[in-house]
Amino acid sequence: MSAATLRQEAHASPGAPLPPPLEAVALSITGMTCAACAGRVEKSLKKVPGVSDAAVNLATEVATVRFGAGTVDAAALVAAVEKAGYGAALRDENAKPSAQEGGRGGLAVLVAALLSAPLVLPMLLQPFGIHAMLPGWWQLLLATPVQFVLGARFYSAGWKALRAGSGNMDLLVAIGTTAAYGLSVYHLLQWTFPSAHAAHSAMAPHYYFEASAVVITLVMFGKWLEARAKRKTTEAIRALQALRPDRATLLRDGVEQAVPVAVVMVGDSVVVRPGERIPVDGEVLDGSTHVDESFITGESNPVAKSPGDRVTGGSINADGLLLLRTTAVGAESVLARIIHMVEEAQANKAPIQRLVDRVSEVFVPAVVLVALVTLLGWGLGGGDWTRAILNAVAVLVIACPCALGLATPTAIMAGTGVAAKHGILIKDAQALETAHAVSVVAFDKTGTLTVGRPSLVALVPAQGIDEIGVLRLAAAIQAGSEHPLARAVLEAAATAQGAGAGAGAGGALAAREIRAIPGRGVRGEVQGVEAWVGSRRLMDEIGVAVGPLEEAARVLEAEGRTVSFVAWRAAQGDGEAAPAGLLAFGDALKPGARLAIERLRRRGIRTVMLTGDNPGAAAAVAKELGLDEVRAQVLPEQKAEAVAALRVGAHGGRPAVVAMVGDGVNDAPALAAADVGIAMSTGTDVAMHTAGITLMRGDPSLVEDAIAISQRTYSKIRQNLFWAFVYNVIGIPLAAFGKLDPVLAGAAMAFSSVSVVSNALLLRRWKPGGTAGAGARQSGSMTDKENTVGDTR
Repeated sequence: MSAATLRQEAHASPGAPLPPPLEAVALSITGMTCAACAGRVEKSLKKVPGVSDAAVNLATEVATVRFGAGTVDAAALVAAVEKAGYGAALRDENAKPSAQEGGRGGLAVLVAALLSAPLVLPMLLQPFGIHAMLPGWWQLLLATPVQFVLGARFYSAGWKALRAGSGNMDLLVAIGTTAAYGLSVYHLLQWTFPSAHAAHSAMAPHYYFEASAVVITLVMFGKWLEARAKRKTTEAIRALQALRPDRATLLRDGVEQAVPVAVVMVGDSVVVRPGERIPVDGEVLDGSTHVDESFITGESNPVAKSPGDRVTGGSINADGLLLLRTTAVGAESVLARIIHMVEEAQANKAPIQRLVDRVSEVFVPAVVLVALVTLLGWGLGGGDWTRAILNAVAVLVIACPCALGLATPTAIMAGTGVAAKHGILIKDAQALETAHAVSVVAFDKTGTLTVGRPSLVALVPAQGIDEIGVLRLAAAIQAGSEHPLARAVLEAAATAQGAGAGAGAGGALAAREIRAIPGRGVRGEVQGVEAWVGSRRLMDEIGVAVGPLEEAARVLEAEGRTVSFVAWRAAQGDGEAAPAGLLAFGDALKPGARLAIERLRRRGIRTVMLTGDNPGAAAAVAKELGLDEVRAQVLPEQKAEAVAALRVGAHGGRPAVVAMVGDGVNDAPALAAADVGIAMSTGTDVAMHTAGITLMRGDPSLVEDAIAISQRTYSKIRQNLFWAFVYNVIGIPLAAFGKLDPVLAGAAMAFSSVSVVSNALLLRRWKPGGTAGAGARQSGSMTDKENTVGDTR
């Protein structure tokens, strides 16, 4: 399910039934040449019964079709595309792009240029007094192969479009060049075989073979350059696919065996030698090394790995021999999921593309109508039908809609590709387009602005209660929990037990009937005692007066600590629950946290923190980072409501565009409710699946970088659409009024497509504006001392 779908569900009414689950299939489409082609393929796919949506990307030549589970056969989709006049096949997700992809057609362009050169060179030499025009029959001999052999693709594709009841670029080129070629043949035959009542002229008439041949050559050349340029926009995908090793070294029964990666299974032991690329996702069983994970995080510094650490397939083992236990292979590996997400983002349409699609639907018929009006206007009005035909040809040739179709997808492909290279994984085009307008960024705290590894820094028992007893009780009912604060308690209890702290340290206690209380804490029973660990809110709900501990809690919260309370009562008794003690936790801010807030402020973006922690602890972090607003004690289900509230009434009454940054399961509703959800890769899978953007390095300073690349990409989209429209707005009238020669029209048309793609490729030069290292240098003392963590207890 896409992030966009999750956002729609988040805004739906609570009682509304969820739509049936959807499946998606990707088809490779062949034969498309312009935006009109992509629109026709889309329409044909949407007509297949059971299909809920279809999106065709002209740049990648991929159709993504969504349909109800089990309702559509892939063969029916392929048949629908073929009926529309195009080729289709199920896309091979594991196929690596050919190194020659994008360079096809170069030989055909060269042959066309060699045949066209003798036709156009004499025209270029005439201004210098050199007359070397070839005889008409020689011109016919050179132009015919270009027109009907090398240009056969235009007739074929144009005919398919006509049969489907529409038009495309190929049809415009075919009609225009055929008209110029046909007019030249007519003049040649008229001059060679004059009629009985017409005098034979001493001078041969002017022919337009060079116009038809050169236009076809230029269009072919433009498409070849376009294909090469488009190939550069997919370099990020090819670079990721190249990271997939083909073979792995298995260790079975003490024997090493080199096998294809495809046969490795979860649980297998894999040996990785120094300098080798790690073939699978796994856990280190033996050995220590440093691993280059820059392809995921964008961070070039190697990461130390030792037994128990996770490693990612595709990263490079630097200096140690490793033995791994395989945890994920194939489509379930981190690398495969990243490739799939980037491909999905590049295949998706940005909302602005809808305008282009609507224009493309009527563009070709409108151009044919303008060409017809031009023909009749010049022919009937001036009586010069030769001039009329040439002007109509120029209209047909200049009006190629290729640039319109390529303007948006090429920019999206280049933008998502360069973002992925720097550790920003943009998973859907809507997030990429929306992020440029973000005016409010809401942050979770634990694991987002802070490191997310709190430690127990203080334990205050109630009067008459043993400190170690409180710690053992808290550890017992939080055993097995993955909550950051629970881990801190368990680590402290293990340390106390290992040190033999006090005569009452004893062994670990066993708890039963453990139950998490979302957003508040946890409850369990330990040796006949019912116990709770959680927030002040939980204490209020179970009727525990924390009065004796209130002063200690207030002091610790003022210092920026996160406070949880421990309460107990006899499980079978009728007595009231009583406080047993309090636990205070501290955490360090992430190195890039302050830099992230500073950079967002420089952009005029308001920063807000939404946390379940207490007001005192939350305020300490907000003050240290310079946040504009903080909302504390926000339960998980309330975070989505808080995001909606931030959207209203901001910026002079205009709705704000809100981005939510988080990393936990409890952040998922808010990530879905936000206009742009941004997840930390260091967090949970649920958060990453919900968000439209994932920061692979877990560095908050990348939030501003994500907004920056969105702004740059959106700017390129607008520039491309502007120039695509300008070419036609200026070129079509010039051609219609006889101010544009067909050859120049062909050159301008080819240049428009290449310029649009080349402009998009400038995005590849984008660099992030800050790094974690810079953040560490600027974040001051907060990186060296403990501060609060957000807690939902």
